[in-house]
Amino acid sequence: MNHMNTMDKINKFRDDRDWRQFHNEKDLAISISLEAAELLELFQWKSPEEVRETSIERIKEELADVLIYSHMLASNLDLDIDEIIEAKLEKNNIKYPVDKSRGNKEKYTKL
Repeated sequence: MNHMNTMDKINKFRDDRDWRQFHNEKDLAISISLEAAELLELFQWKSPEEVRETSIERIKEELADVLIYSHMLASNLDLDIDEIIEAKLEKNNIKYPVDKSRGNKEKYTKL
């Protein structure tokens, strides 16, 4: 049985359409920002509760677009998503120690 991971599925979708030629790092970064703006637009002038109640399907679609383009950018740069997230969490753990950060929304520079 063929078990494709998420990146394999994204690449297959792209490659079946010969879209790799359009997916350079600059355009992928732009696409991430544009899709994130579409996600943000869903919340404009509404409470978070209202958006969750009325737009969950759109949230899923826009969030998926952000994640798909993010996966593609990582793939283009030969970055392992799990590794870069782990490394960032380690840095954040140092910047935001639990004893100073718990229940505190301040940026690490103010802790």
